Amino acid sequence: MTKASSSGAVGHNRKAKVACLLSGNGTTMSALLFASKLPDCPYEIVLVASNVPDAPGLKIAASEGIATFAHDHKGLSREEHEAIMDAALRESGAEYLALCGYMRILTAGFVEGWEGRMVNTHPSLLPKYKGLDTHQRAIDAGEKFGGCSVHIVTPELDGGPLLGQMPVAILPTDTGESLGKRVILAEYQLYPRMFADYVGRHNRVDWLLEQVSARAMALPEVEARESHGAHGWRTGGKSGKFFAYLSEFHHGEPHIGLLVKTSGQDELLSLVEQSPDTYYKPAYYGASGWVGIILNRPDVDWTHVEQWLERSWASVAPKRLTKLRNIADQF
Repeated sequence: MTKASSSGAVGHNRKAKVACLLSGNGTTMSALLFASKLPDCPYEIVLVASNVPDAPGLKIAASEGIATFAHDHKGLSREEHEAIMDAALRESGAEYLALCGYMRILTAGFVEGWEGRMVNTHPSLLPKYKGLDTHQRAIDAGEKFGGCSVHIVTPELDGGPLLGQMPVAILPTDTGESLGKRVILAEYQLYPRMFADYVGRHNRVDWLLEQVSARAMALPEVEARESHGAHGWRTGGKSGKFFAYLSEFHHGEPHIGLLVKTSGQDELLSLVEQSPDTYYKPAYYGASGWVGIILNRPDVDWTHVEQWLERSWASVAPKRLTKLRNIADQF
């Protein structure tokens, strides 16, 4: 592995760390790479890895100062080779994987290890024409459009949730080859855009609000209500109390944070001291023992967020609700 240092900025400017997997020329990898150099791109490529040691795409990456890794799959079982690749990917610090012409069928175990964090581009308008020879199949079927799709990778071949598509008109004179040359140009535009939108969603207030709200509203008798311009959630009824707020760069803080109640200053300060990448003391609410959980980062543990929401809710909810909740949890 060739080494190259690459570190994102702290706070809401920290970039998601991405590794690319390829087997050939690395043209889609190059599209992602050069897009990553544009202002405000939310990701950086920290590794380009291949199962083909002399893949041309590796040379492109190395020339741009990107770390590379290669290990031939010949003579190894699929699982053995994937274990080697996976170790290199994780050592690089990658949080997301981008498949860029990686000509290996991945096992379900490997895919599940990167669940929700692996993205691929496919040269058809999925769910039509999964697999190979997509352009000629579209022509033979009399389609008016071919195109490309960007999707999250799941164990089902070309079957993961779609992030975006771009249709490409089929000309009367088109062959599979001529159509493919235009579709690849569409892929070079679509893949970086959809990938950036996906890995950068942790910087978008609307997406973070959606994630927090769904979890907060799943608790018993909760209502959403704004407080001093901030989104908040409280227990229902006239005597309801707030147990969570979404703070957007409040008082110049570099965070989009979920504010929840702690047991007091001692716990608050201990959390911030032990895990400053996860917690912070809010400028205003911190004086009352509220802690901020930093949400605008790629590696949020949403189960952890759910636990904090439930704990904060339980600290202000009427006893009749907490008793019912405790009883339900026993079954």
